[in-house]
Amino acid sequence: MTDRKDWGGEDFLSLFGPAGPGEGQQPLAARMRPRSLDEFVGQEDIVGPGRVLRAAIEADRLSSLILWGPPGTGKTSLAAIVAGTTSSHFEKLNAVMAGVADIRKVVAGAQRRRQVGGRKTILLVDEIHRFNRAQQDALLPHVEDGTLVLIGATTENPYFDVNATLVSRSRVYAFRPLPEADLLRLLRRALGDEERGLGAAGVKVSEEALSHLVRVAGGDARTALNALELAVAAAEAEGGGPVQVGLKEVEESIQRRAVLYDKDGDAHYDTISAFIKSVRGSDPDAALYWLAKMLYAGEDPRFILRRLLILAGEDVGLADPTGLVVAEAAAAAFDRIGLPEGIYPMVEATLYLATAPKSNSAMAYFRALKQVEKEGRTEVPDHLKDPSRDGAALGHGKGYRYPHDYRGHHVAQSYLPDAIDGMHFYTPGSAGYEAKVGPRLERWRRAAKKALGRASREGPETSREEKAQPRGDETETAPEDVGSE
Repeated sequence: MTDRKDWGGEDFLSLFGPAGPGEGQQPLAARMRPRSLDEFVGQEDIVGPGRVLRAAIEADRLSSLILWGPPGTGKTSLAAIVAGTTSSHFEKLNAVMAGVADIRKVVAGAQRRRQVGGRKTILLVDEIHRFNRAQQDALLPHVEDGTLVLIGATTENPYFDVNATLVSRSRVYAFRPLPEADLLRLLRRALGDEERGLGAAGVKVSEEALSHLVRVAGGDARTALNALELAVAAAEAEGGGPVQVGLKEVEESIQRRAVLYDKDGDAHYDTISAFIKSVRGSDPDAALYWLAKMLYAGEDPRFILRRLLILAGEDVGLADPTGLVVAEAAAAAFDRIGLPEGIYPMVEATLYLATAPKSNSAMAYFRALKQVEKEGRTEVPDHLKDPSRDGAALGHGKGYRYPHDYRGHHVAQSYLPDAIDGMHFYTPGSAGYEAKVGPRLERWRRAAKKALGRASREGPETSREEKAQPRGDETETAPEDVGSE
């Protein structure tokens, strides 16, 4: 056990969990928290031997840092190790409960210690993304001038959810979900530890049960350890000799896997992005997987359906115009029947769009938009103007030829302003229905060129950045007409 030291008037464990006689009442995951870097499991690329952060902790020369990653990957455990080894004063705040007044109190103490004895203060802010702008701004000057060494722990992307200046003053370390081998190592340690773990109880857990635990824990050590503890408690309740934990007890203790998914965070955007890219890439199996993951995690089905409607217009387009009809029908059907049966029209729309021929020719709009943006004010040609108000006086509509009066319901005439007459924005794709559009449009364009004596020219090109896209669904270009029908 770490010796009692001065961490803001509290000992090591009082900052990260109760100490003393009550320690055994803590959850197994809290009891098994590593006490040193040698006990720390996982994140070898961050705190493994020879790594910069490990050397800084061991030398007690830590600078401000932000630990970012999913739950149960060791962020708070690493902070606890720092608290147990540093000669600096250590404070902890939870951003959910702390306010500006709490920050000011910590800062005042840090300034006093710095002035009197030159002692540094390390401040851990758990869930730092929960701090609002004013609270983060209250920290910033004291991190900048060295009054505080900040350790921020967050499950959200700090580049989006933490003050950019605060991030720039800190080293950001991205923690990853623990691999199954690391989780298994932690479970075996807990089973063998007689002081803090389950070793004194003589618990026996089958290999099948351990394999199931590490497989469904999703890289979360806390989930794995707490599920093991619950399974042991269930086995103990049955009585009858030594505690034996098998697959049955483990399955009951972790019936539903808590997938990594935050509807307001990175996982939300990353998963919908993977879903849309799978549908766009014509992989129905991957699309179904990501759809299932979102629905399982509680994503709003209407959000998914809105994204399918957008994809139907953007990525399937005129290669299969029915795709938009199917997506709209699925959205309407879901509104009428809801969950759980509403999953069926969602799946139908997903599979239809994933297996449909693809065309992003609707992006031609952005070429037209770029032309509009660069040319300024233009006049509508007189023959295209509305004649119902002042046609007789000003000649609006004069010279317009009504296509239905001509053979094939088409007649060559100008429909663009004179300055850009003959400019082309739209290029049909060669897949699906749109394959029929290309030859027809080419005949019309040739006829107009011949009849009007105008030269054809292409409209301005656009880049991906000029095409507005929601976060988490970046348009990707692919080899043209790969797999086209």
